Parts: sequence; structure tokens; C-alpha cells
Amino acid sequence: MKELLEEKTTGVKAPRFAQFGANSAVSKPIAGDSANSNNPLGKIIGLASRYKLNNIKIIKKDGTKEEYDVKKVVAAVKKSAARMLISFSDKELADITEFVDNSVLNLNLDEIEIFTMHCIVENALEVLNPKVAESYRNYRNYKIDFVNMLDKVYQESQKIMYIGDKENSNADSALVSTKRSLIFNQLNKELYKKFFLTVPELQAIRDGYIYIHDMSARRDTMNCCLFDVANVLKGGFEMGNLWYNEPKSLEVAFDVIGDIVMAAASQQYGGFTVPEVDKILAPYAEKTFEIKYQKYIDLGISKIRAQEEALKDVEKDFHDGFQGWEYKFNTVASSRGDYPFITVTMGLGTGKFEKMASRMILEVRKGGQGKKENKKPVLFPKVVFLYDENLHKKGGELEEIFNAGIECSKKAMYPDWLSLTGDGYVASMYKKYKKVISPMGCRAFLSPWFERGGMKPADENDTPVFVGRFNIGAISLHLPMIYAKAKQEGKDFYEVLDYYLEMIRQIHIRTYDYLGEMRASVNPLAFCEGGFYGGNLGIHDKIKPLLKSATASFGITALNELQEIYNQKSLAEDGAFALEVMEYINKKINEFKEEDGNLYAIYGTPAENLCGLQVKQFRKKYGCVNNVSDRAYVSNSFHCHVSENIGPIEKQDLEKRFWDLLNGGKIQYVKYPVSYNTKAIETLVTRAMDMGFYEGVNLSLAYCDDCGHQELSMDVCPKCGSKNLTKIDRMNGYLSYSRVKGDTRLNEAKMEEIKDRVSM
Repeated sequence: MKELLEEKTTGVKAPRFAQFGANSAVSKPIAGDSANSNNPLGKIIGLASRYKLNNIKIIKKDGTKEEYDVKKVVAAVKKSAARMLISFSDKELADITEFVDNSVLNLNLDEIEIFTMHCIVENALEVLNPKVAESYRNYRNYKIDFVNMLDKVYQESQKIMYIGDKENSNADSALVSTKRSLIFNQLNKELYKKFFLTVPELQAIRDGYIYIHDMSARRDTMNCCLFDVANVLKGGFEMGNLWYNEPKSLEVAFDVIGDIVMAAASQQYGGFTVPEVDKILAPYAEKTFEIKYQKYIDLGISKIRAQEEALKDVEKDFHDGFQGWEYKFNTVASSRGDYPFITVTMGLGTGKFEKMASRMILEVRKGGQGKKENKKPVLFPKVVFLYDENLHKKGGELEEIFNAGIECSKKAMYPDWLSLTGDGYVASMYKKYKKVISPMGCRAFLSPWFERGGMKPADENDTPVFVGRFNIGAISLHLPMIYAKAKQEGKDFYEVLDYYLEMIRQIHIRTYDYLGEMRASVNPLAFCEGGFYGGNLGIHDKIKPLLKSATASFGITALNELQEIYNQKSLAEDGAFALEVMEYINKKINEFKEEDGNLYAIYGTPAENLCGLQVKQFRKKYGCVNNVSDRAYVSNSFHCHVSENIGPIEKQDLEKRFWDLLNGGKIQYVKYPVSYNTKAIETLVTRAMDMGFYEGVNLSLAYCDDCGHQELSMDVCPKCGSKNLTKIDRMNGYLSYSRVKGDTRLNEAKMEEIKDRVSM
């Protein structure tokens, strides 16, 4: 490039920089130089050259033009030298200036492309100091990379502006605010890939062997959490430079908790769970009862009547409060542009007001929202019923609450059900320590962290902490692709799997490191006001101490397709190899935890957009393989394929094999073959609770928006013939609109999966 440029600018091969001097034709001084000051002819020629230089235009990358100014060259050269810890002398800078000026003149052009200018400057630096030339070249290429990156962001932004985006069904991309957020997310995603990932990692992502979830947010925040709302409320707190006193009534508590949730959930991504909300609200219900009771007593009403009326008032406040949350959480988007994935868990409280809270949240959800004769259930908050056999079984203290939960599930699909007294990890923590591990979002669970011992109990009296903790992100393996790669390259499958497990491990380690450098001010409610465990930092403190109890997840997708590519059998037909692989991954992750001191967990990935992307990636590398990449989607995590013709009990039994091998995130669900059959739902939920499951009731709810008719799985209203329907289907571990106002918020691959559902 250098020689071609020199031939273009001078007509001959340029001499080495050491040869530049007073006798060099290339470096002949131009007007104003002292060498020409006593030569009238030289002065005239110099003035003409300077005039010509002053009238040359440089064409910038964006097509705009500006006057040629060699001072900008000097500034760029100095910066390039400084990056290499080199400083040019005035003489060296003057020589560079002469060379560049004369090269520009010798082009004999009125307008010069900026790329040509870069080549001239690089040419000058190459012979003066190759290290600085390399620095200049790298910076130039760096800027070119940025131009390409921004062009990609622009292309994506155009799609978002005029077509929309269905990667996340919680985000309504028809809204201007959501479009803005999605466009910013595209930029943030590209910045993450540019500055945080290595070339092999980028290649693995591009090919599809691994998938980093939520790349648009991983640069600056954490993933799902169990937010300690009770701790924030206690004694008051500061939010947005305004002091909030602790609520003195239930009505105010609902309002304040709603504000806390919306503010804090906006500062992260993923699920935001308020654990055991019945117990959080009960003290404020007690305060309201006392206020109301005293009011009625002051009016001269009898104590018994005063108590009855006060309880009615509290019950109304519960109803109105939960209804207010449903309105707020389903209509007010966060600053991220989506509706925050908010979950509340409930059902364990045995006190008077705790039971009232559980009963009313179920009643409000079952009743739905909307016009008087056209109500339908909302999506948020997700409701999770915490099941304790001793409390909820027939004859138990909370049998009434259990029955209300079943009635709610058969109408609204929520609540989902979490077993605390069956088999497995979650139940073991409850039975031994009476500690609840509430799910974060659709299926994520935290690994144990002990108060004194950390990853392991210090002694038999040490207890685990779950409330106030969070995840820092998930990265998923595409196991069928990894298997195909191993076979194509003649390598052992586990050798290739180890390579990608180690790759994910290194990304997690770096994530812990760079998130730890963030200041507590990025999320004051979490890090300064006690929302997170240990979250009483000053706003300028680094959050690194709080990350020791955070979990990083290794995600698993398409386990069914892995079994298929191995021996052409599904999980329902076999599953032995898939089980062997999961046991191997568990062993490796436990080794990583011991070596790194980080809380790693294995996560059954709820592939939403990913279910279709992974098929495309597989086909591109390995073609269309029967029962592996011949559909528009892959299976989620450890689930049997949705098209399997198996009953609910058989599906529960088949998926139980993998249950304890994905303790970082899992849910089990079945499609109920009967319409609103209370006994069937109760039987299957109870069976799931005995097995230790986190269980989802899966129906396909449909509502006519014209006449209000409700029915399962209808596409046309049989009552009025309308196609103006709202349909709610289970996305993965959560619910979403598969149809609303004639459109869907789900991507095409997920809609194809819904069409194929038999067992799910």
C-alpha cells in the first residue's frame, strides 16, 4: 500500500524518511518556509502551494467535506505516538507535516477521500517509527470497526422502527418507548461483543455452540433476583433523593411496594421476585385494622361490630391493592421498555392477615380485569403458590387456601406450584432450615449461600440465605451442535463439550470481575437500601463484596434433540445418553465451583427466541437432520418434545429423571386434557408436589373481545363468530399473549411450537 501511494503522490518510489531534507524533491519547503524567504520565485511558488492547500477539501466518511488542515494530522499523530508512550520532537513533527503537505499537493486533486489521507499519514509514520504507524493503523481500523458496528445497529433499528421485534414477548415493540429501548439494546449488545468477548467466544456465539443471554444488559447490571422488599420498607428508605417513611397502613404499603418494584426492577434484567408477599403485607394490614377498629369504636359501635367492619375494610384494601398492582405491572413499562417480569410468592402464612392476603391475591387473579362482562386474567405479577403438605393437604390448617389456588389455576393458569415438602433440592432446604427458595422469574433458583460459611455451612448451626440474592447471567450450551461438531471432526464428544464449558466458565469469571467494579449508585434500592443481601453500601462503594453470593448459570437447551442425534430416539423413548451428559456436566460444574469459589448453577433454559435461532444455526453448519433440525424450533431444556403423545402422569415421570440435575433453574408442566376439571388439576398438582416439582398448569385460554365468551383453544368465537380474540398460552415457565388484537407478541418459531403441543 505504501509503495502504491508513493507512486500515486510523487510518480516515483518515495525515499526513506532519513533521506528527507532540503535537497529532497518530495520534501521541498512550501510558501512561508525560511528556505524560501530570500528567493522571490520560491516565495511565489510557496504562496501558490499554500493557497492550493487551503482550497483542498477532505471528504469525510459520512460524505461531508471540510477544509484540509495539516494541524489535524499533527494532533492524530501525537495521539498515536502517546498510545505507544512515544513523544515526537518538533523537528520530527515538522518533517511529517512537510511530507503530508507535499503528498497532498502532488495528488493534484481538489477533493481527497479521508482514506487516502490516512494512507499518506501512515506512509509518513512507517519510515519514522513503525510502532507509531501500527498504533495509527490500529486506531484507524478501530474506527472502521465502529462504523461497521453502527451500520449494523442502524439496520436493526430500521427493522425495529417499521417491523417491530418479537424476541421478548414482555416487550410491546409497537410503542415508541419500547422501540427506543430496543434500539439502545442493539447498540449495547454490539458494545458488549466488541469489548468483552474474545475472538473464539464471538465465533462460538456466531456459529451457535453457546448463547449468551441478554447481551444487551450484561455490561452494566445483574440478572434475576429475590428482592428483599421487607428489609427496604423497615424503618423507611430513600428513593430518588426522597425519603419514604415506612408505611402506616396497608393501602400505602401497596403503593410504596409498587413504586419500589417498578424502580428496582428497571435497574436489572430477568425476573424480579417479591418472596412471601403475604407475610410482607400482614403487618401493614394489622396497622390498618387497628386504625379502622378504633375509628368504629369512636363512633360508638360495639366491639364485635367494629371488628367485623374493620376486617371488611382490610379485605377491601387487599382487593384494591392487588388489583392496583395488576393494573400497574401490566400497563406501565419500565425504563427498559418492557413490562418487568415480576413474581410474587405466597401461601405459607398462617396468621389471620397472611391468610387473607393469600386468599385475596388468588381471588383477584381468578376474577380477571377488564369490562364487566369481558374480564380476563393478566400476566403479571406471576403468582407462585408455596406448597407445604403439612399445611395444605386435606384437613391442614391452610386447606382452604390450597383449594382457592386450584380454582384460580384452572381459570388463569397461575398460580404455579412449588413443592417445599416433596423430594429434591428446594424441598430439602425448607425441610432442614425452613428456608424458602422462591423462583426468580419463570424458573431460576439460587444455589445455597450460608451466613457464616459461604458456599458450605461453617457448622451444623449455620443457615442458608436466599432472600436478597441474585444471578449475574446465564450462558447456554447448544448440545446437539456440540455433538455434531465432535462427530464431524472425529473428536470425543466430551472433549468438545469441555472446551465450551471452559469457555462459559471464563466468561462468567470476567463477568464477576467487571460487575464488581460498579458502584452501588447504579441501583440504590438494592445496594444501598437493603434490597440485596448486604446491600447497605455507600453510593460510591463498589458492589464487589455482594457478588460473592451471586449465582452464574450454565444453561441447557435441546436435551431431547441431543438424544435424537445420538441414537434417533426421543427422551420419551430413551433418554439414557441425555442423562449421562447431564450427570457429566453436573460433575464438571461442581469442580469449577470448588476451584473458582463462584456459585455456578445448571439452568434448564427457557428458550423463547432462542428455540428458533438454534435451529437456523444448526442447519447452517450441519444441515437438516430428522427430529433434530427439521422443525422450526428445538425443545426447551430437559422437557419431552411437545408433540409426544403422552399423558400428564407419564410426562411427569419421564421428566423427573432430570429434575435434580438442573437445580439452577427448572419447571415441569403438562397440558391438561380436560376443560376446567377441578379434580383432574388437583390430582396432578398434588402428585407434582409429592414429587418435589415446581409445577405449571398448562391450558390454552381464549377470550372473545367482542362478546366476552370464554373457551379453551378457540380460534373463532362460537357464540358471535368474532376473530377478535385474546389468547393466553404458556410461553415457557411464564404466560404470554399468543394473540391480541389479531396479532401475537410471540416469534414464529414459538408459535409453531404452540401449534404442535400435545403433551405440553
